[in-house]
Amino acid sequence: MKVASFNINGIRARLPRLLEWLEETRPAIACLQEIKCQDDSFPAADLERIGYRAIWHGQKGFNGVAILADGETPAEVLRGLPGEPEDDHSRYLEADVKGVRIVCIYLPNGNPQPGPKFEYKLRWMNRLRARMREIWAEEIPAIVTGDFNVIPQDKDVWSPPAMASDALMQPEARDAYAQLLNDGWTDAIDTFYPMGGAWTFWDYQAGAWQHDHGFRIDHALLSPECADRLTAAGVDKSYRGREKASDHAPVWVTLRN
Repeated sequence: MKVASFNINGIRARLPRLLEWLEETRPAIACLQEIKCQDDSFPAADLERIGYRAIWHGQKGFNGVAILADGETPAEVLRGLPGEPEDDHSRYLEADVKGVRIVCIYLPNGNPQPGPKFEYKLRWMNRLRARMREIWAEEIPAIVTGDFNVIPQDKDVWSPPAMASDALMQPEARDAYAQLLNDGWTDAIDTFYPMGGAWTFWDYQAGAWQHDHGFRIDHALLSPECADRLTAAGVDKSYRGREKASDHAPVWVTLRN
């Protein structure tokens, strides 16, 4: 079973690219981030025409997450990350799909740092860890995937000095990510690319794509029950090079049935 994640960077603007990717790669489950649309303008009918049903948590103009499944509707478990009632950002969606607990996240960027946005990022990561511990305690197959906006290690960026002051690489954010792994979650992409170099994001500016100046911020973390079934993981890099592409490439894992 293939489970994928794609920061689409505007689902309405990039719907042709999304449908193209879904039909060509056919993941059983696909998580989307930055759909950037309100709930009533989500293109559910377009997805259903190619066999995908979806649940989504939208927001006008920015943020927004969705979970798609081939041939069935995901059973929603949780909408929004607990722990900060005043947080109204659409960044978290959790569902049961095809026997797996799927968590789709769009973690805050945190720039500029230091400042309130970075502090919000760290609080969000603490809240995420608390929820992931609850899921862990259920002892179920689970995948937490999406745009984490964290470059875990220097091997995950084309030039560590170029990103040194960015919120994505600050020690506090890296430590918070490492704590998730220390809790027992498996970083699937890192498992198959232990030397790094598996970029998932290339900026639109300064010829980043043309020079392969990318970094890895889209991740898939697996519970032990899923990690035992992991057979492959990778990045659909070529989709970043297509016309009017997202600045992210999809990431995916395959699990033994």
